[in-house]
Amino acid sequence: MHATNIRLRDFIVTDNDWIFAASGYDHTGGVQTVLRYIPDQDGDREMDGVRYRKLDFDVSDEFIEKNHPSWKFRLPEDAISKVLRSNDRIPTLAKEDPRVAVIVDVLKSAGIPVGKMGVTGSMLPGLQIEGSDIDFVVYGRYWFLARDAIRQEILRNRSIDRDQDSDRDRDSTKLEITEISAEMWRQIYAKRVPEISFEEFLAHELRKGNRGMIGGTYFDLLFVRDWDQLPFIQERGADLRRCSLTARVLSADFAFDSPAVYEIDHPVVSEILCYTHTYAGQALAGEVVEARGMLEDVRGQKRLVVGTSREPVGEWMRSLSLLDLVPPSEE
Repeated sequence: MHATNIRLRDFIVTDNDWIFAASGYDHTGGVQTVLRYIPDQDGDREMDGVRYRKLDFDVSDEFIEKNHPSWKFRLPEDAISKVLRSNDRIPTLAKEDPRVAVIVDVLKSAGIPVGKMGVTGSMLPGLQIEGSDIDFVVYGRYWFLARDAIRQEILRNRSIDRDQDSDRDRDSTKLEITEISAEMWRQIYAKRVPEISFEEFLAHELRKGNRGMIGGTYFDLLFVRDWDQLPFIQERGADLRRCSLTARVLSADFAFDSPAVYEIDHPVVSEILCYTHTYAGQALAGEVVEARGMLEDVRGQKRLVVGTSREPVGEWMRSLSLLDLVPPSEE
């Protein structure tokens, strides 16, 4: 099994039926992974006759530390039994799940090949349950076309709904992509526990345009680098200190990746990396941002890392330009 063929958000199954999610692209010394599912006869999910239990991130760390510490963060290639690739699952799911089929059809109409689409999360191994979200993957530059297509579909359906509501003639059984409700945004905010206010969180999220609802199910579009954007080597830096900075974004081409990458114009720090999904796509090129995190040194280059823990306390990133908080002298 060649680790170079494994990308972010693919899943890996080991001989003992543990299921890991690939958490990066650089598999030097082992595949970057997070343990997500383990066999459990009392688990609430089933695949191929085996019941599974989903592990939250903190529980996953504790489980690995106790049961197989050598597999923490890096899974050796010889432990891999099977790789579940995100894009391989789409043709089957599009036939089995009408919600996925609607998303696929919308993206196909926008000129996106099916081979550039995928799923991750519980749907990838077939362990989804009622209430599971749809984590839809799109690769490379096609992601931005997909985001625009979803935005347009939401606007189109909003317009149709208004017209049909006025005529009292709407097919409530038809699956369509719609915007996220105010209640759902509150739930997402509570789950993420960000260090910015709900109003600031919502302003950033509404602009991103990579989330929606379909048939009462929440879904988001997740970015994964295409093959022509790899390899991607991400060295671990040496922690220096926690700090805050204000800078202008020079490039946000990989702002929706994991980690999100922002090249910035700053006298000391060259880039901001965000490891928490909350701050993916948080700013556009040309905008002034404020960020707080851990300052790292990588071979003499300084970068700021936001999201040094699953729910980072005292770490954040926000676009001052979006919030109209940039002092006139900085524009």
